[in-house]
Amino acid sequence: MSLRAANGSYLLLLLGAGYEGVSVNRMIRFLSNRDIYESVICGIVPQVKERLWIATADIKDMYVDAAGRDMVPFLEVLDGLVRRGIEVRLIHAKDPGPNWRDDFDRYPTLWTAMERMLCPRVHFKCIIVDGVKAYFGSANLTGAGMGAKSVRKRNFENGILTDDPALINPLAEQFDSVWRGDSCRDCGRRGHCTDPAV
Repeated sequence: MSLRAANGSYLLLLLGAGYEGVSVNRMIRFLSNRDIYESVICGIVPQVKERLWIATADIKDMYVDAAGRDMVPFLEVLDGLVRRGIEVRLIHAKDPGPNWRDDFDRYPTLWTAMERMLCPRVHFKCIIVDGVKAYFGSANLTGAGMGAKSVRKRNFENGILTDDPALINPLAEQFDSVWRGDSCRDCGRRGHCTDPAV
């Protein structure tokens, strides 16, 4: 059964059998455009208690709402998380844009506390919170991709927000497989990789 939420997104409630491999009584929610920003960046990311895993192909500076303050770089949010002892892992396929690099230089805690990996073959996009909630879809970690930009400038994106282990576990395994470097030794693009995992 699907229900349309007030913000126009769709919430799929799985209340019984019939969806192979998907758990019952779990949330699977379709997100698009601004919903991604509100439900993921402003929604599940601040709820993290232990670990935050992010995978993206493209990465650029992104500014987000801060309670009672002007917009701040998303890197400031990540800086606050690692200062609280949250494990933050980031996989990206491209070198970040110059504005992102400038922002990164302002948060020296991230230089050592945030774990980063560059893999030119990564094209999947996901944000996994504590292994219990996740977004996966088309949106890169950019302001336009995540819906942080204005309605006239943001991309048209979509994805799924879920707490279903049947979806999160293989998603986390895909992330972890790249992180471990399971495909590094035989990688056909190893010559393009500046820092192979193995």
